[in-house]
Amino acid sequence: MFSLKQWQNSPHWQNWVGYVTATPEQKLTPESIAALQDIVKNAVKNNKRVRVTGAGHSFNGCARPEEIAVSLHHLRGIDSVDSINKEVTVFAGTYLYEMGDLLREHGFAMENMGDIQNQTVAGSISTGTHGTGITLGSVSSQIVAWEWVDGLGNLHQHRRGDDELSNALHINMGMLGIFTRLTLKVVDLYGLREESAVFDFDTGLALFDDAMRANRHMEWFLFPGTNKLQQKTLSIIEPKPMSEWQKFKDKIESKVVLNGAFYLASELARKNPKYTKSVSQLSADNIPNTIREGYSYEVFPKPRGVRFNESEYFIKLSDFAACISHINEALLEDTKGSHFPIEVRSHKAETGFLSPTQGNDSVVLSFHVYKGIDSEPFFNWVKEQMAQWQGRPHWGKVNKLSHQELLDLYPDLPKFLALRQQYDPHNVFINEWLAQKFLST
Repeated sequence: MFSLKQWQNSPHWQNWVGYVTATPEQKLTPESIAALQDIVKNAVKNNKRVRVTGAGHSFNGCARPEEIAVSLHHLRGIDSVDSINKEVTVFAGTYLYEMGDLLREHGFAMENMGDIQNQTVAGSISTGTHGTGITLGSVSSQIVAWEWVDGLGNLHQHRRGDDELSNALHINMGMLGIFTRLTLKVVDLYGLREESAVFDFDTGLALFDDAMRANRHMEWFLFPGTNKLQQKTLSIIEPKPMSEWQKFKDKIESKVVLNGAFYLASELARKNPKYTKSVSQLSADNIPNTIREGYSYEVFPKPRGVRFNESEYFIKLSDFAACISHINEALLEDTKGSHFPIEVRSHKAETGFLSPTQGNDSVVLSFHVYKGIDSEPFFNWVKEQMAQWQGRPHWGKVNKLSHQELLDLYPDLPKFLALRQQYDPHNVFINEWLAQKFLST
């Protein structure tokens, strides 16, 4: 979890995995929207750049604060509730792990979440954070209205519609401004039941489409080099809190399995790469077959006790079988230095100039490399493979695409950049990483 005290007391900043670092000139924590506006106005006056760092959970440099770092830690909580229309407005610095209890008090829940809940709401929608479910979009798709401070310090509000500004705000990595309040379309409080099964690759692939459509949520964990996968499904049940026994079991899994056994196995693979495939096989042979139930926001997240680097790609659903078969065959020959399972999720088509779905129902493949193992060779290989299916990287993960490659994959990028220039004419919200991706000529 994000620690404001640690963030303030260190002169440095780093992302979650520690691979992206910075030493900003200032670290500021505004306690009001007016104070945030003043920060931006002063930045313009002094020719400084501002980045909101959120919880630091992006794996690339999109949040890197090179001059002024801002945390919205003091801008959190519910601002208003519209029970009739099922819309809740929250302050943008609210963390996802806070949302469940806040909404439950009003009988509501978020429609969908990912399995990591450390991010702020603003950070999650800025990068396109998502869960799984072919009828469900990203957290960004749950937003029906935005409020933000632009690059001149002005405050704006906009309600989602079929217009260019909505498509630009949908996913924008903070390049149009700093979000202050966000209105979400919520659903009635619900519970989830999580179940898992183990399949060989061919069986799992034959069942994939039916399982994806029969369950509200379904995902895979494909273990490199083993021809084996875990299929996890989540189905809606009556809302009820997770039992204390299940919470205890989750805590034990985090401490003993992830921080203990899997950490030691990962260290073995790091120090002795020849054992990488054996570690993957060991993990595949010990897949837990458990059932978890509770409020949706209690079941969605899973403990992440071992740190890693991650690259993730969206491909068309229609290309999935060919793509994953190719990837599996290649990793049976050579695991490319990764023993982490490949996570496979589905995603509903979305509009939005920077949506990685680009209007197509999609499957998302997530590739991980244990911290301390050089991820460059594997992620370079992944990029080459994904190019065959026009794979678009998740904006919060390792992204090796050039400016020209982005132009080729995102035909509406010029429209986005024109609006971005309108709301941030002095490039206050652009750091070096963003400049290379979006402003290079």
